[in-house]
Amino acid sequence: MEDVELSELLHRVSRRLRYGYKQRLEPLGLNPGQARALRALAEADGPLRMVRLAEQLRIVPRSLTPVVDALEEDGLVRRQTDPSNRRSTLVVLTPEGLATHERSREARRLAGQELFAVLSEEEREQLTRLLGTVDAQPS
Repeated sequence: MEDVELSELLHRVSRRLRYGYKQRLEPLGLNPGQARALRALAEADGPLRMVRLAEQLRIVPRSLTPVVDALEEDGLVRRQTDPSNRRSTLVVLTPEGLATHERSREARRLAGQELFAVLSEEEREQLTRLLGTVDAQPS
């Protein structure tokens, strides 16, 4: 194998994983940004304010608007006025949105399974532990 620094190698593998995931999302009518928004909503304790959802996705609120527009058009989320602050908008995950989120999770799992199939079970477990250690560090 050529002499490649760890960060470059991780970047290459991540890019391949994202590509495989994107390919598996297309039949669901989603792009990765929409899938991320559905995941954030599904993992939240309830509806999220638009500004809070944007923070969780680490994007500016104006970049979130077209994502939510597309999800709402497909019936995956709905907007509602926040009863505690009528100037704020909540994004609510619909039952269809939750089901689509579950399908997108499976798409991500399958993309990873396909990419890492070259590794033995023991190697995958070791890689999971190592990446978990790195991920646990504060940002």
